[in-house]
Amino acid sequence: MQLARHPKRPHSLDYIQRLFTDFQEIHGDRTFGDDPAIVAGLAQFEGNPLMVVAEQKGRDTKQKLFRNFGMPKPEGYRKALRVMQIADKFRRPLVTLLDTPGAYPGIDAEERGQAEAIARNLREMARLGVPVVVVCIGEGGSGGALALGVGNTVLMMENAVYSVISPESCAAIIYRDSGKAEQAAAALKLTAPDLLELQLIDGIIPEPSGGAQEDPDAAAESLRQHLRRSLNELDGLSPDQLVQHRYAKFRNMGNFFA
Repeated sequence: MQLARHPKRPHSLDYIQRLFTDFQEIHGDRTFGDDPAIVAGLAQFEGNPLMVVAEQKGRDTKQKLFRNFGMPKPEGYRKALRVMQIADKFRRPLVTLLDTPGAYPGIDAEERGQAEAIARNLREMARLGVPVVVVCIGEGGSGGALALGVGNTVLMMENAVYSVISPESCAAIIYRDSGKAEQAAAALKLTAPDLLELQLIDGIIPEPSGGAQEDPDAAAESLRQHLRRSLNELDGLSPDQLVQHRYAKFRNMGNFFA
C-alpha cells in the first residue's frame, strides 16, 4: 500500500507522456462541467490511433486540490463515457489507467448522480465493440476504479493495489480500529499476485527494484511492452467477439466451482 501511494510514484499523465504521441485531451461531459480527476482524449500508440481514459492524482498540494486527490465526480465518469463512445464509433481501441482511492463521496457528487454515472459506465463498457485494455497503475479503489475497469485485458503494475475498500476503512468497520489497517490489507488480498491467483486480473507488469518511482522511464517501458502485446492479441477479434470475450471474463469472476 505504501508503494502504491508513494508521493513520487508515476501518475497517469507521466505514463501518457512517455507512452503516447499526439495526445489531444477532451474536456467536459456536455452536461455539467469538466472533472480534472479524469484525463481523457485521443492519442497514438506506436503509430496506431486509440483513445485513453485515465484517473489523475496530484503531485503537490495545489495539484492535489485541482485533481480532487484523484477522486472523480459524476461529470468525470460521464466525460470518460463520452470518450468511450467515441472509441466505439470510430473503432479505436480503448486504454484506461486506474489510479484512485475511490469515487468522490461528497454530497454534491451524490446530488449529481455519482452512483448512476458509475453504473452506466459499467454497463456501457461491457458492450463496447472495441478492444479495451485496463491497467491499474497505483490505487484501484472500489467502484471509483471499476467504472473504468471493465476490459478484455486487465493488468496491474507490480506494486499497485486493487480493492473494494481501503485497508483503513476496512479495519475501522471490521475491527473498529483503523490502526489495524495492515491486518485488514492482508485479509483483503489486494496485491497484484493475490489478484492474479484469484484470476481477477490477466497479468502483472514488473516495476524497477524499489518501485516505479525509482525509474519512471523503465516502468513506462515495461508497461509499453505489455500494452503492445495485449492490443496485438485483441486485434483480430470482431466487435461481437470482443463483447463476448469481455462478458465471459467478468461472468466467470468469483466462480470457484467447476
